[in-house]
Amino acid sequence: MDEEHTAGYKERCAVCSEVDWGISDEGRFYCRSCHNVIERTKEVVEPTFNPSSSRITTLSRGARTKTPERGQQWVICEGFQFILRNQADALIRLGVSPRFKDEVLCELWRSFLQKSGQAYASSLGRPSRTAGVTTVLHRGGDTESSTNASETDGDSCNAGSARDWSTFSGSLDAVSYLSGHMRRTRHSLLSMKRTLALIHVALVWSREPLTLSDLLRLVNEGHVPYVNAYQELPDEMKLQGKDALLFRVQSVPSHQVVHSDAQALIGFLKLPAFPPISRQSLLHPSLLSLRYLMDANLPDELHPWVCRLMERAGMADQTLHTIHLKDCPSLPRYDVQTASLIIVTVKLLFGLDDRTEWELSHEACDQDESGAMFNPRRWFRVVQAALSRAQHRRTQEVARKQWVPQKPLLLSSQKKSVALKTKRVAEQVQLCFEKLSGRPVSVQRGDPSSFRFLWGVGDSADGPSLHQKKLDGILTLKNGVPTPSNSTYWRPALSASQMCSRLYSDVEATLPRSFVWLLQLFCFLLDVKPAYLLQEVLRVEALVVKGNGKRGRKPGSMLRTKIQTWA
Repeated sequence: MDEEHTAGYKERCAVCSEVDWGISDEGRFYCRSCHNVIERTKEVVEPTFNPSSSRITTLSRGARTKTPERGQQWVICEGFQFILRNQADALIRLGVSPRFKDEVLCELWRSFLQKSGQAYASSLGRPSRTAGVTTVLHRGGDTESSTNASETDGDSCNAGSARDWSTFSGSLDAVSYLSGHMRRTRHSLLSMKRTLALIHVALVWSREPLTLSDLLRLVNEGHVPYVNAYQELPDEMKLQGKDALLFRVQSVPSHQVVHSDAQALIGFLKLPAFPPISRQSLLHPSLLSLRYLMDANLPDELHPWVCRLMERAGMADQTLHTIHLKDCPSLPRYDVQTASLIIVTVKLLFGLDDRTEWELSHEACDQDESGAMFNPRRWFRVVQAALSRAQHRRTQEVARKQWVPQKPLLLSSQKKSVALKTKRVAEQVQLCFEKLSGRPVSVQRGDPSSFRFLWGVGDSADGPSLHQKKLDGILTLKNGVPTPSNSTYWRPALSASQMCSRLYSDVEATLPRSFVWLLQLFCFLLDVKPAYLLQEVLRVEALVVKGNGKRGRKPGSMLRTKIQTWA
């Protein structure tokens, strides 16, 4: 078929010097030998052409400026809905149950739209175009399903859409969404970080074994779309102008920010009691602590002591881990709470006062002839080496992470040419660095894992495993009951309510170095700030010690308690 149109063209290809031309789908000539595309195009003959009717009768002056392509009319909540769907689909591909999306997240999204007056309400707080806005999230369908649902809204959609479609944004309601009235009702606004909060609430309701720190790690590693997630929106949804303030992401939010937003969402939605988090649930500290003990390369025999401490603190009851607006209105920080229990347990057994743990290490060396006992000194050396390598690796990955999107989101169309030129220059510089260094600049995304470290034997292992080591060297038998050799328990003369980020720098200087190191280890595992974790440690200690010990006179002093009185 191409030969009929290319028979009259006998020029040789400038690349391979062959004469073998074909026509692409766009009507341009290309060389079949080397696939070189040239400027020549297929000549189209109009069969209905009549020379007598080609005389010009009128002249009209067209517009000098080209009208920009606006795409399809859409509203802000539809954009967030597509992003929520993509995030849920990514989690399902990683192993989360499909009912998390269809039965939980979709219902929470509907409730949010109704409570905020954006859909399913008699008076909507923005252009009325979302009667069928949850179709995409529920069905997991394509753009067409959302379009058809939106077109069934009747005349109310067409009444104000033409005048509300602002020239300062690609969506219908970006300007009103950012208005002062909407900002005053903050709970009715959805933002990118609140998509993660809504995902987290749905995961807790579904009792999925995915903590908030796990979710944020998946986001940071790119397994769950968040940074530049707007690039996956349909082409019909044009983003420009004010839309950039809502969908452009500069950084991944912290654990504390997402947890606070999730707590606010639960109060705003007035959700009923969540399904119970029993001791058989993987979110309960009794089972979640097993995972963190393995990741920290601590012995398995430490787990019964964690459970024993949890019982003494009164934290084993499932009602304390199940959200209920009357009995337990606060959203538990399952990961931070479990890590704090482990830290308090390690303090109980090893002392962590820069003296007791080293004395116990010497005693373990003297008693251990077969190498089966747990030695705190050896554990510190093994984990510290792996932690240093992991921190260095994370620093390199953060430095090499590509934050520049493939589709720049601009506040004004006048800056488009400058942004595109900057993007081309950045890509050229990146290619130069790749050629010079011999390795790709961008981070190669690996398979997701629930663990930061891999302990065992092999080239890929971070170090030898200490999980099977015995605690005989740090325990003594008293009346036939194993008792810690450490006789006192210290804690800072601070309460959890007094702890804050500004105060931590002052308090950290007064804390023992071994305790600070353990705090930093779990901060790395959970990717949280030390002050945030220390606040939970102080809260757990207050529950365990229950006011025993003498009060210090100043914040830098320590409270000491005899372990025999409460262990």
